[in-house]
Amino acid sequence: MDSLQHVVQSMINVSPEEMEVLACKCSKKSFEKKAFLTTPEKATDEVFFITKGLVRVMICDLEGNEHSIHFALENQWIADYTSFLQNTKGNYYLQALEPTDVVIMDRGTIEWCYANTSEGEKMGRLIAEHYFKLMDNRIQNLYCKSPAERYELMNELFPGIHNRVPQHMIASYIGISPVHLSRIKRLA
Repeated sequence: MDSLQHVVQSMINVSPEEMEVLACKCSKKSFEKKAFLTTPEKATDEVFFITKGLVRVMICDLEGNEHSIHFALENQWIADYTSFLQNTKGNYYLQALEPTDVVIMDRGTIEWCYANTSEGEKMGRLIAEHYFKLMDNRIQNLYCKSPAERYELMNELFPGIHNRVPQHMIASYIGISPVHLSRIKRLA
């Protein structure tokens, strides 16, 4: 919970008492490599804070092909946010790509935080704004940047990702074939 406390305190002013109660309301869970944190079959009622590990956000097309949309590393928040916000069936799979430990904030904990901490709503807004910016940049990059530029941006956004993620998932994230990724890596 120390890393959660550090990140929360970097975002908002929170008293030690508020942080202590918040930490008690959260739960911890570990996921094995390849396990799913969430799947599209049900509404998402949780937001995850990654303390150790790596999570891939992916979607499957109509033919069942997987597409990597985003990665989340240690000390980052992740959820199927649209499902969480609208309390509707999810759209994305959140999959642990290595043994992953998370702190879980369920809907009740988040609503408690909004109502009972001096800046809880600010924290929720900052997390949502951050995720929106990531997704907006992702869309812009897919349409306005070359594959080589997207590769460089991915390396900046996810340092060391090549040592942690299979190449076909990286190619999928960039929106190219694994063969094209090999060419880009040779030229880089």
